[in-house]
Amino acid sequence: LSSEELNALWNVADAQGLPWSAGLKLLILTGQRRSEVFEADRSEFDLTNMRWTIPADRAKNGLPHIVQLSDYAIQILEDVPVMTESSKLFPARNNPQNGPSGFSKVVRRLKDGLELKLGREVDDWRLHDVRRTVATGLQRLGVRFEVTEAVLNHTSGAKSGVAGVYQRYDWQREKQEALELWAREIIQITSAP
Repeated sequence: LSSEELNALWNVADAQGLPWSAGLKLLILTGQRRSEVFEADRSEFDLTNMRWTIPADRAKNGLPHIVQLSDYAIQILEDVPVMTESSKLFPARNNPQNGPSGFSKVVRRLKDGLELKLGREVDDWRLHDVRRTVATGLQRLGVRFEVTEAVLNHTSGAKSGVAGVYQRYDWQREKQEALELWAREIIQITSAP
């Protein structure tokens, strides 16, 4: 998504209400997968230490993943109401032990909202395109490729093959810096008129 489209998406998300507004903003701020965000348990989040640990059984590559949370992501998480009957961050309305469903309908509403806000047609896109937007944005901001890959929990590139056997560093400090930098960029992008 372009900066203009990202700005519009951020603002259109507000009209969607929970769980979509906060969930979409977490997608944008963290670059994590849709299922990782919308199926997250509250227990995965350590707001004091600004970490979100995605357990191995929920991560695509089967490895636990620590997401460093920016101050902005923490603000969004603190505003999500706690539903005492569910461990989920975003519980489904009719089945609070699961995350929400209805993503295709939400994406259509978001696309319609984007087109209205931008005053033009918007190419088809998927929620996964937000993840690509984050990766591209981090690279544009000068974040090292290995750090971008670590933010996304990719095990390809610098972590594949023989390099993966030897390269064991976890990039936690760099991931924190990268996601704080990205959050500042998002603040700038979304505050534009």
